[in-house]
Amino acid sequence: MTALLFILKDIILPIFIIMAIGYILQKKFKLDLSTLAKLNIYFVVPAFIFVKLYESSFTIQLFVNVLSFFILLVVLLYIIASITAKIMKMDNKKKTTFANSTMFFNSGNYGVPVNDLVFKSDPYAMSIQVIMLTLQNIFVFSYGIFSLKSADVGKLKAALGYFKMPVLYAMLSGVLLNYWNVPIPDFIWVPAHYIADAMVALALLTLGAQVANLKKIAISSFVLVSGGIRLIIGPALALAIIYLFNVDGITAQALLIASSMPTAVNSAVIAQEYNSHPDLAAQTVLFSTICSSLSVAFVIYLGSVLF
Repeated sequence: MTALLFILKDIILPIFIIMAIGYILQKKFKLDLSTLAKLNIYFVVPAFIFVKLYESSFTIQLFVNVLSFFILLVVLLYIIASITAKIMKMDNKKKTTFANSTMFFNSGNYGVPVNDLVFKSDPYAMSIQVIMLTLQNIFVFSYGIFSLKSADVGKLKAALGYFKMPVLYAMLSGVLLNYWNVPIPDFIWVPAHYIADAMVALALLTLGAQVANLKKIAISSFVLVSGGIRLIIGPALALAIIYLFNVDGITAQALLIASSMPTAVNSAVIAQEYNSHPDLAAQTVLFSTICSSLSVAFVIYLGSVLF
């Protein structure tokens, strides 16, 4: 009960406050949602990934283990989402948005504070969350954008377009400068930190503005099924992978909890940018975030019992 109350008061409520501000601003000023999406993709997310990778301290073995877990999890989620989308007779664009809503989960503004609470600021547990966070952001702004663009311009052109994305170079710079212990001068580091700190607020404000533009907020079969896969099947698959890899202790708990997060806000951001059912994407994020207040609390409890 304590964990549930914490999640509701200290995580869910702040998220919805920022979303409410975005909702109000959109209703009053009619913000340009395409511009907001571009600010997320080309401005704050690259800085966020660069800063987090440069600041993180983790071993190669831990990174490889988390990467293996992450790849297997998203592949299984993609297979389940694709089969489900086919059964539900979705067109290509809707299928892509649906799959993205199940594979992309909120590892940042939701996952990080949950990890901090559960493990009482344990640096090892947080390093696992940071790796998951980094992989998620790279995945969203590589495959996520590729999958949406390929529906319109073809796979080759979409793949070449990824090399124009600043997130790729932010990732490489963060990893290499960290590995070589290259000091970053303050005149670069200070603005990078300022920009990175804006990511959560801008992403949630964008989501609030998207919600304000919805003609109606309805819980459709798309939203229900997507939320079920993300919040129930996702953690169940993660648990199976943890047992398959024979992982235990804090590592197992951290991976299980990280896999239980709701749909990532950035899935709605890129859906808006590439006009791929942005209404459905925003509704899915909203629905899964609300329901996660209960599902995440249960997963936290389950992890403490099992590991």
